[in-house]
Amino acid sequence: MQLIKNKDMAPTFIITGIGVLIAFLLMAVKVLFVKGGKFPNTHIAGNKEMKKRGIGCAKSMDRESQQKKSLLDMMDEN
Repeated sequence: MQLIKNKDMAPTFIITGIGVLIAFLLMAVKVLFVKGGKFPNTHIAGNKEMKKRGIGCAKSMDRESQQKKSLLDMMDEN
């Protein structure tokens, strides 16, 4: 069984594979070659300016609002 049926496609697969490898290496330079390197935190909650303004991601803000008691719940406790 041949992996590539059309021999004209072989250079395309090789070039594509090399391109993907180069792209991966360029994106991972900091992670692979810097001691203690890690990918940057791109989450909204990890942004200092967003924290200053009190902005968080929708999931986190929704979770926080669901955990807060409503005024009616607080009145029922008394």
